[in-house]
Amino acid sequence: MNFKDRFYLILTGIFIASLVTSNLIFQKFFSWTPFGLYTFEISVGILPYPITFLVTDLVSELYGKKKADQLVISGLISSVFVIGIIMIADSVTNTVWSPVNDKMFHTVFGLFGPAIFASMIAYLTAQFIDIRIFHFWKKLTKGKHLWLRNNGSTIISQLVDTTTVLLLLCFTGVIDWSRFWSLLGNGFLFKVIVALFDTPIIYGVIYALKGKIEIAPYTEEI
Repeated sequence: MNFKDRFYLILTGIFIASLVTSNLIFQKFFSWTPFGLYTFEISVGILPYPITFLVTDLVSELYGKKKADQLVISGLISSVFVIGIIMIADSVTNTVWSPVNDKMFHTVFGLFGPAIFASMIAYLTAQFIDIRIFHFWKKLTKGKHLWLRNNGSTIISQLVDTTTVLLLLCFTGVIDWSRFWSLLGNGFLFKVIVALFDTPIIYGVIYALKGKIEIAPYTEEI
């Protein structure tokens, strides 16, 4: 296996780990006030999730659209598999000496159906939009201005992701409609900040891999 294939496997591992983790921990919310300017009230699941968009942008840039699409599908399959295992684990009865009882396990890992459904729909929609916008800008700029396609595709897809998941959660009654705009603003603003910070990261990775992995051509079909 050559370096290019090994690096793709590493990116796939990071992508799947970030995606699955975000689905497992999303029920806890926290507040954060950077520099005392604005207080975010967001799910801890939002912490690893933006990493998935950084990875899809890296795969899109280095390996092309087809590999990026395959990455998204593998993430979906992995998530569904993990959810299935958790549902089975949640359905069995604990022993009397079990350190974690049924109630505690269900509280932490008892994934609520509509919430997970909303998350998966938003995930697929946003990731595929991210990949296609990325390649649209790559083709339009003839492979130049990486910062533009990195930020442009991520910011737009993150808006789609945040809006889609909140709409589905509100329609299914998981979240009250009165919280829609505040959660949308908090979630999207946080993701935009993260997207801006990941730009130097993607430039650094591309620079470090110069001469080791050839960048995918911008002429491929969108």
